[in-house]
Amino acid sequence: MNKKIAPILLSFLLLSQLLVFGQSADSVAVLNKEWKIIPIKKGVTWKQGHFEKLFGSQQEINLVEIDLKKHRKNIHLAADPKELKKTSEFATEAGALVAINGGFFDMKNGGSWDYVKVDNHVVNTTKKKTDRANAILLIDKKAIEIQPDSAVNYEQSTKPNILLSGPLLIHRGQDAALANNPFNTNRHPRSAVAITRKNKLIFLVVDGRNSQAAGMNLSELTQTLRWLGAKHAMNVDGGGSSTLYVKGATANGVVNHPSDNKQFDHEGQRPVANIIYLKE
Repeated sequence: MNKKIAPILLSFLLLSQLLVFGQSADSVAVLNKEWKIIPIKKGVTWKQGHFEKLFGSQQEINLVEIDLKKHRKNIHLAADPKELKKTSEFATEAGALVAINGGFFDMKNGGSWDYVKVDNHVVNTTKKKTDRANAILLIDKKAIEIQPDSAVNYEQSTKPNILLSGPLLIHRGQDAALANNPFNTNRHPRSAVAITRKNKLIFLVVDGRNSQAAGMNLSELTQTLRWLGAKHAMNVDGGGSSTLYVKGATANGVVNHPSDNKQFDHEGQRPVANIIYLKE
């Protein structure tokens, strides 16, 4: 072997082994995590976990698993065409047992930035199409689906409840392609919705912008969801919007640590345009 090539090849092999080991360590951390598990009702479970070192940093994850065999007919959207409200306010008004913030919104004028339909009523049309809004959540009493927006003519769909958001993270068990841009590659608080191979709906929130929670980029979020069994998954609005609600779990029902008040507590909610929820 060429003496100049040998050290380069050796360095490459060592780096490859380190990367594989690092990924394996992260997956083991998630798969073997002793989550704090709180049953909400039959078929609905809240899980909370703090990681001292996941993707090389502290992470705080809260998620709710919903058995769709038992609760498929009780999954809904709530939205307002103009007024922005806190996730907990939307949830309380809707009689939600659990809820997560929904899609991107117009911070200046209110309402969703992307297409939303609730109970056969179009609440908002898309103001301006963006690359990040490439996933569709479709809800009716027969099925909950996450699809690429290219696979669905959502404006003509007969599905009664539709949320356009994204980016798409996992489809049919395969990781979706993610563009190389700051929104995707920088770490932020994140919210995501996933459907697992065991037919469970997951509402997941990753805290961030705090010394106790670094947040994730979308590649890290995708890996985490895949390790949790996701077959289909989509990102929804994150950052200060990321909020997970469980009725009665805290004073305001918020179980994660929304970042808008820059405190690691349950008070920093940002008003949003819509939520996804399980009716009580």
